[in-house]
Amino acid sequence: MGSTTDVRSLTADELAGWVRDASSRLAELVADLSDEQMIGPKIPTINPLIWEIGHITWFMETFVLRRALAEPPIFEQGDAVWDSGAIPHDTRWSLVLPSRKETLAYVDEVAERVAERLGRTDATAQLRYITRYAVHHHDMHTEALTYTRQTLGYPAPTLPGAAVPGEVPDPPGEGGPLAGDAQIPGGRFLLGADRDEAFVHDNEKWVHPVDLAPFALARAAVTQAEYAAFVDDGGYRRREVWGDEGWTWRRGVDAQAPVYWRRGANGWERRDFDRWVPLEPHRPVSHVSWHEAQAYCRWAGRRLPTEAEWEAAAIGQPDGSGGLSPRKRRLPWGDGAPEAEHANLDWRHLGTTDVGTYPAGDSAFGCRQMVGNVWEWTASTFEPYPNFEQDPYRDNSWPWFGSRKVLRGGAWATRSRFIRGTLRNYFTPDRRDVLAGFRTAAED
Repeated sequence: MGSTTDVRSLTADELAGWVRDASSRLAELVADLSDEQMIGPKIPTINPLIWEIGHITWFMETFVLRRALAEPPIFEQGDAVWDSGAIPHDTRWSLVLPSRKETLAYVDEVAERVAERLGRTDATAQLRYITRYAVHHHDMHTEALTYTRQTLGYPAPTLPGAAVPGEVPDPPGEGGPLAGDAQIPGGRFLLGADRDEAFVHDNEKWVHPVDLAPFALARAAVTQAEYAAFVDDGGYRRREVWGDEGWTWRRGVDAQAPVYWRRGANGWERRDFDRWVPLEPHRPVSHVSWHEAQAYCRWAGRRLPTEAEWEAAAIGQPDGSGGLSPRKRRLPWGDGAPEAEHANLDWRHLGTTDVGTYPAGDSAFGCRQMVGNVWEWTASTFEPYPNFEQDPYRDNSWPWFGSRKVLRGGAWATRSRFIRGTLRNYFTPDRRDVLAGFRTAAED
């Protein structure tokens, strides 16, 4: 699933392959669902799946074919049904949409048209850039489609090149827990993306200096066993560990444990898509909100790292004299694209793996799985970097500054071609449907 192509040498043919692959994955993620399931219940955090795959495709058509190449729309009514910026969320269930057959044909047609245009001799660098932007928009949404299936209790998807439900391959490494902290030296760190990176989103622009004090960060994400100890110790009833906003949220949703947990006859169980399984003690806790992560940290006498600390621990390097080097890696293990031994990405295991797995992906400071498995909440509010430069798609970042919390690192359903050490994800602090966990830092 993961490409070993250097992002700086991506050819038009390779990008066309990404376009076809991204569009095929849309269809594969819903292939087994009924028409009724493709609509689903009205829930604030999700979209009707039939609408979402149309919207994702409309985005690629709009930015690549219509705006970059000035071609006429394929569906005259497309803007009226698939423009997420103009169509209120709650109305998406009542729209008169193209049929499932028409929608899937539209997915294929847009992909083929874009791939064909990339092969022309007059294809510009700007066309390749905006096409890649659209591919990564697909990638973000295919991850969302995956956890929407979890939200709705649908079966795990069956995907070419990924694990088959019930036949998940063993991950590299010995598994189990991974205790202890990594010591990260203080100093001046360059946060954000370099200008020589082939592709970044606007919220990563641009690299700028930040001063960090030395800190200690857990080598692994908080496990389900560790989080269960918090729950069993009455963590969800302890007002003092939640803070005002967190406590208001907890009471409002009546949270008593992570959203997909229940007590079974033999202990905690979690819902894995449409089935209940015994809680795997050494896997990272997932589907927890920022409020839950903060409450755990207070209970444990720890804290969430800032996103600058997270990035320094993930892709920073020691300078040989006890400080931080001015150079950083592109990914925790180096500059090479993710290989199968580095990280749990691309639906490889159809879920998380123990926090002790994937040792080849360790950072220079010995932190494990800072890419893949689960996104990790940070303490930081999502804000623009200095000298922010907005992307052509304004709604990617600008409307969300100040209202969301930053997550880093990617999850098991994140595409390997999408991930890099400077990538920022961002959700409101109440969201616990996403593939999110956290790791902790020692209190100063």
